[in-house]
Amino acid sequence: MSLRFALLLLLASLSAGCVLSGDYNPMKTSKGRDEARAAYVQLGLGYLQQGMTERAKVPLKKALDLDSSDPDANAALGLVFQAEMEPALADEHFRKALSSRPSDARTLNNYGSFLYEEQRYKEAYERFEQAAADTLYPERSRVFESLGMTAAKLGQRDLAQQQLEKALRLNRQQPRALLEMAELSFEDRHYVPARDYYDRFSLLTEQNARSLLLGVRLAKVFEDRDKAASYGLQLKRLYPGTPEYQQYLSEQ
Repeated sequence: MSLRFALLLLLASLSAGCVLSGDYNPMKTSKGRDEARAAYVQLGLGYLQQGMTERAKVPLKKALDLDSSDPDANAALGLVFQAEMEPALADEHFRKALSSRPSDARTLNNYGSFLYEEQRYKEAYERFEQAAADTLYPERSRVFESLGMTAAKLGQRDLAQQQLEKALRLNRQQPRALLEMAELSFEDRHYVPARDYYDRFSLLTEQNARSLLLGVRLAKVFEDRDKAASYGLQLKRLYPGTPEYQQYLSEQ
C-alpha cells in the first residue's frame, strides 16, 4: 500500500460519520478505533519500506496508543528496530506480537529471520518450523528456504538439503535455495546436479562473491577454462577484498 493511500485511508477512517453528525467522534467506537489502528500500521509500514524508520515510529506509536497489544503494530515495530540494529527492542516487540497472535505465519517468519540475523539459529529454526505449519501461508516456500539455510548453519546438512528441496518443489525460482543446493551438491561431489542448480541460479539473479567462487570451481571440474577465467576476473573486479577472493587466489 502506498503512503498516500494509507494516509487517505487513515483520514477517511477518522472522519467517517461526520457527514451525519458534526459532533460525531468515530474514535469512540470500536470499529472506528480498529480502522484507525490499521491505517496507522499501514502508514508505518509504508515509511519502513522506504527506509524511513524514524518516521515509521510515529504512526506505529499512535496505533499502540489505541491498543498496546496490537499484534500488527508490534510486529511492524519489531521490523523497525531490527532495521535500526536495536536487537533487544526488536525482540521485545516481536514477542509481544506473538503473544497476541501466536500462530501468525508472517510474524513467525519475520521473527525467525531476525533470530537468524542475530545468529540464534536454534531459536530461528523453531520459529520457521511454526511458520511452515501454516499450509496456506503464501510465502511458505521461502520459509522452507530459511529452514534449509538455518539447518546448514546448525551443521545438519541432510536436513538442510531436505528443506531446500521442499522449498524448490514449492517454488523453483528461489535464488538463495538454488545457490545453497549447488554448494551442497558440489561439496558432495555431485557435480552435474551442482551445475544444474548453479545455472538456474545464474538465470535468476546477479552473481555475488560466493557464487562466483563456486562458478570458478565448477568450471574447473568441467574443464571450461574460459568460464573459469571469466568468473575469476569478475571476482577480482567486483569483490577484491572478500574472503572468497582470497580463497580463489589460494586455489590458483
